[in-house]
Amino acid sequence: MRQTYEDLLIEMGQAPLSSETLTAMLSTFRKVTSSYWPGLFHCYDMTDLPRTNNELEQYFGSVRYHERRTTGRKQASPTLVVRGAVRVVASVASRLHPFSGPELCPADLSQWRALQRELNHRHEARSLQHRFRKVPFRRLAALEEKLSIKRLPP
Repeated sequence: MRQTYEDLLIEMGQAPLSSETLTAMLSTFRKVTSSYWPGLFHCYDMTDLPRTNNELEQYFGSVRYHERRTTGRKQASPTLVVRGAVRVVASVASRLHPFSGPELCPADLSQWRALQRELNHRHEARSLQHRFRKVPFRRLAALEEKLSIKRLPP
């Protein structure tokens, strides 16, 4: 596939150009292609990587479908929003390969802890949004109190 695409680019470069507009379009096309070139053919190097965005979207759609089935919700659950970066990858990976207990043990604890901190930060932000929507006046009063305390001279 890579060779066929390179041949096409060479052919486009050698074709007689009939207008300035076509010249500009081909120039832009070659420029964009060269900027994407390093990651353009990963799907052919890795066997299980989806070839198109449609195939990738099927993974996400499948995760949303199963999430709705298991929770009984009509829309995505809040946990999928907060922990989606982990849950979607885990869902896709577990379909491709059944994991055993030792395989699930984190190899790099510092990286695992950093991921946990990020997920906890997202969870806390989500819960603050929920609290604010539930009782906005109380939350605004608490924020005003903090602001007024910081502004008062000692």
